[in-house]
Amino acid sequence: MTKKIVLSCVAIGLSVAAMAQARVGIKGGYNLANITTGSGGNVEENKFKSSFNVGVIADFPLSPVLSLQPGVFYTGKGSKLERGEPGDATYFKTSTNPQYIEIPVNLVGKIPVGEDTRIFFGAGPYAAFGVGGKNKYALGPVSGESKIKWDDDTPFDNTDPNQGYDKYKRFDYGGNLLAGVEVGNFLISAQYGLGFAKILSGADDSRDDKSKNRVWSFSVGYLFGGSGSGKNKVE
Repeated sequence: MTKKIVLSCVAIGLSVAAMAQARVGIKGGYNLANITTGSGGNVEENKFKSSFNVGVIADFPLSPVLSLQPGVFYTGKGSKLERGEPGDATYFKTSTNPQYIEIPVNLVGKIPVGEDTRIFFGAGPYAAFGVGGKNKYALGPVSGESKIKWDDDTPFDNTDPNQGYDKYKRFDYGGNLLAGVEVGNFLISAQYGLGFAKILSGADDSRDDKSKNRVWSFSVGYLFGGSGSGKNKVE
């Protein structure tokens, strides 16, 4: 019993210490998104679609060189396809820009490289929920746009998902790889998001679509609180 009490006190103490050193911040930047068209992850003629990301993150130190970084972001994904030259009768262009609320949880390792400066590498899963976006098209001189439609499928109840070939699946999930540099409270990072879920909906779940999100994100951020140097500072 005494041992359990001691271990519990130690665990509580470590949690309180981690919370005391935790920092919360803002982060945002530029996305280059694409959608796969094959099982090998190829995108064929699809081209990168420019978008953005903005949100909040937290940094919970687990050790002098390791942190847990959860976050909540509003982020755009998608792709575009273009054939011919603008003005030609055969010109064709289409783009899709689904937008999500995304929750990543990354484990980040930090390497001190100078006073109050660290480079970092990380990885972790994400879950995302579709909330908006538009599809656009141009066919010769004719162009138009429409709001993206989402089905009602959820991880908790898919008995009546309201699927359709003209809709996207509401939920997306995958993994992130990231790297960057942290100077004091400022950070600059590059991240690659690898979607695991097929994003297109449809009445027939067995249809052979291979569409999955792929996103490069280039972001800057600021963490409020201590600089996070502490024991990480190089003397």
